[in-house]
Formats: sequence, structure tokens, C-alpha cells
Amino acid sequence: MHVLITGAAGFVGAALVQRLQTQPGLLPGATPLQLTLVDRSGGHDCDVAGVTWHTGSFADPALMQRLKEQPPQYIFHLASMPGALAERQPTAGVQANLLDVIQLLEGLTLAVREGRGAAPRLVFASSVAVYGAVGPDAVQEDQLPQPGLSYGTHKWMTELLLADYSRRGELDACSLRLPGVVARPPAESGHGSAFMSQIFHSVRSGVPYECPVAPDATAWWMSLDRCLDNLLHAALLGADRMPLSRTWQLPVLQARVGEVVDTLSRQLNRPSPVRYAPDARIQALFGQQPALHTPRAQAAGFAHDGTVDALVERVLRSLP
Repeated sequence: MHVLITGAAGFVGAALVQRLQTQPGLLPGATPLQLTLVDRSGGHDCDVAGVTWHTGSFADPALMQRLKEQPPQYIFHLASMPGALAERQPTAGVQANLLDVIQLLEGLTLAVREGRGAAPRLVFASSVAVYGAVGPDAVQEDQLPQPGLSYGTHKWMTELLLADYSRRGELDACSLRLPGVVARPPAESGHGSAFMSQIFHSVRSGVPYECPVAPDATAWWMSLDRCLDNLLHAALLGADRMPLSRTWQLPVLQARVGEVVDTLSRQLNRPSPVRYAPDARIQALFGQQPALHTPRAQAAGFAHDGTVDALVERVLRSLP
């Protein structure tokens, strides 16, 4: 069983690789498991049996040739240039988040077009950034995207592309709109929602942090472990259960930032060093998120963390 993961050295990608390696039977027919892992960063151990690293772009011709010769049965496309960074570097953002994605999809469909295999299941890490700055009313699963950042626009365009490739039978794709997944490494930059992770590191380490949203700001949260559960569930979901859009808005935990900080302090039994200095732009995009209703996704088996206590417990367990 051949599985391709882009962004494999990233926060979510590395955790997904670890879970698949420690539980190789998670995907049907996945033993022996053959992993092709793609990331721009180098220094990876290439001597692990069944693992091939490709350091560079997921649109590299050398990788396209490999995928043509050995088509994967499952693809997890997690790589992207994050929102704030893509906003500062628009040309690079378009290349990484859209143009290179088209190259990847074309490479993945070659074997199907030539009659050498079935359409592979592709799980795409989209984002709630497609909605932009939402109002006070609850968001529904059929909410019209109105992205406020190029990153959100790129994610929405990729969702549409994947739905079209699936309509043609060249891919069996599924897009998941992810909320803020926590807690990203403290050194990771480029995410406008970085404060959602930084508060965990601040309270845990006791290092002061100036949060760019108010304590009563509400955001959409998900632990890394729950994110992996949902990605793998999407890989196994039958094509007959997919909506025409091939897009799922994942269930999220809506919680106030101050509530998460207070829960962290209580579980760690230490005072919080977090101070609040709201930034109007960050607050508008990431700190005013209302209730998000996802009955269709929940009926299909996707889930959120349940409670703030459960979220914090899972995050603390996942931190090194």
C-alpha cells in the first residue's frame, strides 16, 4: 500500500507519519506500508524501511515521475504556505498554494488516465480561512466562503478543483476545512492564528506572552490528535457518502481564549503569564468566530474534542 504525504515534516504531517508507522493497519491493505514523504525541509532519515523522502516541492518533475511509476492509493495533501506568510509574499503564495497543487493533481491522475489504476483517495487539508471574517450569526455547513486572505482563496479554489477531478473520476478526493489545530511548535511562524498555540507554550513554560486577541475572543479549536482522527476517517469514508462538493466542514470546539488559558492554568496548577493586547485585524479574523453547526459532518463520523478540558488534556499529552 503506497501512501503519499505532502508537508510530511510539518506539525500535522509528522504526527500523521508517526501514527501510520506505529499503527500500520489503520488503512486497508496498508501492510506492508510504503510511504512517500514530501517536504521542503531536509535532514530526514532515509534509511527507514518502506519510507522514501523527497526533499523539495511536491510539484518537482522527479516526484511526478515516481508517482507515475508507483501510483499511491492514498494521498494526504497537507503542505501549504500559511496565511500571514502568503499575504506577505503573494507570488510565492500563489505558486505554493495553487499552481504547484495543479501540477501535483495532474501528476496523480496520469495513471488513471492511462488505465493503470483506480482513482486514489486524496484528503486535502483545507481551512476555515475560506469563510473570512464571519459575523455574529452561527455558521452553517453551507456557509458561502468569503475569504479575507489569499490563503483562504487558494484553499477554496483547491476544493473546487478537487471536486472537479473527482467528478471526472480521476481522483476520489475529500477536502476537510480545519480549524486552529493546537499546539503548533513555538518556532512556527506565518499563521495569523498562531496565538492559539502560543498560549499553550506560554502557560506551560511560564514565559510571558502578549496575546493579540482579548480574553473573551472566541475561536474554533481542535487538538492535534483529533485532527489526525478526522484525517484518517476521511481517508476511509465511502465515496457514496461524499457530498457533491467533496468538502466537509469539520466539527469544531468553539471556546473563549480566556477559558482555554484558565483551563491550562488549572490543569498545570500554575499562574498564567499571558497578557492581552488585542490587534483589531487578528481579532476580526480569528477572535470573533461564532457557533459552527455541522450536523452532516457529525452524522458522517467526524468529531471535535468535546470540551475545553478534553482539548487541553489532549494538547498537553501531545507536547514534547
